[in-house]
Amino acid sequence: MRTRLGAVTAAFAIGSASLVLAPPAAALTPPVAMTADALSTWQTNGVVWALAQADGVVFTGGTFSAIRPSGAAAGTDEQPAVNFAAFDAATGAPTSCQLSFTVGSGTATVRALAVSPDKQTLYAGGTFGAVNGVGRSNVAAIDIATCTVRDDFAVSVSATVHALLATSDTVYLGGGFATVGGQERKSFAAVTTTGQVTDFTADGTDLTSAADYRSGRALALSPDGTKLALGGEFDAVNGQSSHALAVVDPTSGAVLRAYGSGFIQESSVVKDLTVDGSAFFTANEGTGGFDGRIAINLSDLNQRWRDTCLGATQFVEEYHSVLYSGSHAHDCSSMGEFPNQPRMHLLAQSVDNPAKLGWFPDTNDGIGEKIGPRVVTTASVGGVDYMWVGGEFTTVNTKPQQGLTRFADAPDTGAPSVPWASASSVEPGKVTFSWQSALDLDDSRLTYQVYRDGGATPVYTVEGDSIPWIRPQLTFTDTDVVPGETYTYRVTAGDGTTASAKSATATVVAASAQEAYPAKVLADGATLYWRYDETDGTFAADASGTLNNGVHRGGPQRGVTPGAVPGGSKAIGYDGTSAKYSFSDRRHPRPAQYSVETWFKTTTTSGGKLVGFGNRRLEKSSSYDKHIYMTNSGSLVFGVNSGNTRTITASGAYNDGQWHHVVATQGSGGMRLYVDGVQKASNIFYTGSQDYLGYWHTGGDNLANWPNRPASDYFNGQLDETAVYPTVLDATKVAAHHTLGSAG
Repeated sequence: MRTRLGAVTAAFAIGSASLVLAPPAAALTPPVAMTADALSTWQTNGVVWALAQADGVVFTGGTFSAIRPSGAAAGTDEQPAVNFAAFDAATGAPTSCQLSFTVGSGTATVRALAVSPDKQTLYAGGTFGAVNGVGRSNVAAIDIATCTVRDDFAVSVSATVHALLATSDTVYLGGGFATVGGQERKSFAAVTTTGQVTDFTADGTDLTSAADYRSGRALALSPDGTKLALGGEFDAVNGQSSHALAVVDPTSGAVLRAYGSGFIQESSVVKDLTVDGSAFFTANEGTGGFDGRIAINLSDLNQRWRDTCLGATQFVEEYHSVLYSGSHAHDCSSMGEFPNQPRMHLLAQSVDNPAKLGWFPDTNDGIGEKIGPRVVTTASVGGVDYMWVGGEFTTVNTKPQQGLTRFADAPDTGAPSVPWASASSVEPGKVTFSWQSALDLDDSRLTYQVYRDGGATPVYTVEGDSIPWIRPQLTFTDTDVVPGETYTYRVTAGDGTTASAKSATATVVAASAQEAYPAKVLADGATLYWRYDETDGTFAADASGTLNNGVHRGGPQRGVTPGAVPGGSKAIGYDGTSAKYSFSDRRHPRPAQYSVETWFKTTTTSGGKLVGFGNRRLEKSSSYDKHIYMTNSGSLVFGVNSGNTRTITASGAYNDGQWHHVVATQGSGGMRLYVDGVQKASNIFYTGSQDYLGYWHTGGDNLANWPNRPASDYFNGQLDETAVYPTVLDATKVAAHHTLGSAG
């Protein structure tokens, strides 16, 4: 059982609104109570599988042969450490306790560590035959004060021990064994603190064959000591169907609650368990199955909530009413969160609600099985709480660090990222200064301060929420401006303790007259309007006022001039590669009716998608339609999927190096495609499209299996003035847009 250090009950929910009025930004956004700032910590040269702590010392077990200081490259400044090392929790440096876990043949490894409640004994399990030369068969007891093997605990276990849990009089074991102390015990067993096997029997087996035992992986005991949760690979406990999870009597092993009938998918196993005052929490790993976490009420042993993110959860740890987890989460779309994308390895959520909280330190996958983080423990020293994480990783927060890392509850030293910003003025008496909300790995609510004309005092302050996959646009409208005058703006993001540097300067001339083209786009109801006037950064400002800002990926060319609309507009340039494209920050439901509009210029003979709707942001979409793409010959295709691909085509060669205007509409009247203000194609029967939650893309996305698929799914050319409407623009409005855009 892991040490619990307190509780906080504050609630948190992330939103996409640009303004929040209370509470103010703080160093950590409640209920998160652990920073994401990685502290200097010694490293291992292999995988860390087990962690435990006692009185400010963190014990580390795994498959490694040496440790080295933080910052030291692999193979340098190493000290021998044979599958075990002990560290000062507060400094990250090794202590004098040295133990060597070895085996006569094969590879020795330490897979489980547990400390007795009185903090005097460390129990170690794994695959080994000796500890410091003293013969021990896969489990051992270590006197912490002297760092020596205890003579009175010499129980023999027939195979690898994966889990340990210690009480004042009993040590519970989980693993791949069939016998303990010479007695038949399959997957789970209990021994006294002097190594005698007890009557506890909770055999984890295959459902159809009691002789085919399955590995036990995790143990957790309720605070009142009356319920013991078992996790692992089994299909039955004591012959009763219960896949991967069961709750048993801690004395006899009798099943108190079985979880059968698909409660956990057959391909999923429980890799870790933890408990707080009201619930057990599981860490599940599935092979194409359930990979997330489950909260089980202690009161009735029923499910409280389930997190269905994909990505093999390896550990769970409750700290101050927040559940921290290690996994390689890559798809949380089933939770209404991020779709399939590069992996995220460390996450947090409330013990009462599976929604992700604002805590996002990260590792890489690392070595071995390339899982990333494997195990966690929390220690308190001198009034500071430390969270230690071990695993296979070789980087932490993008910096080299192998096997071990740690975080503290204070101080918060990491500053938010510098916001990307843009300024525009399209009507007299008004300047709009917009920016992409910043990112802080442990502060999801930040305070922004806007500075004008180099002043030292902010002219505007506002708070906003952001997490990695929701970076909403925030906007300051300055009405204290004189037409024709030039103004500059910068913004900082702060978390109450640290602040980012000021953004790059956004310069704008206050309009002397209303710009006709953007005024018409807005008057016709655009709810996404990217003008691409920013000169750098990842931010595409949304001029529609509905906060549908975009994110540029891969660094497309910014501030291209001249843009499509005469009079100083700028455009964006893509190079036809999958690395460079843009997507909307917010996810949208399928529109029942819509219009998609953009200007484009290209000489490409490889085609590509100009604009479209897809279900992913950082990977090629697996669902994709409602798109305009160019064929190799320069024709334009508008396509939807309503069970089959449905397309209409504007024949011609629009890859002539000139600016062209294209609008695609769909509604109850079917599909229509306009080029340069003129309808080129239509079909009144195609009124539906594929139903999924998605993001608007520009510059490219998947086009697999679409008619006349071009050589490239990604567009090599320039776009400008992209807009999406929740209505069908009629021919008159489309023609007016083309005329105004051409005239400027």
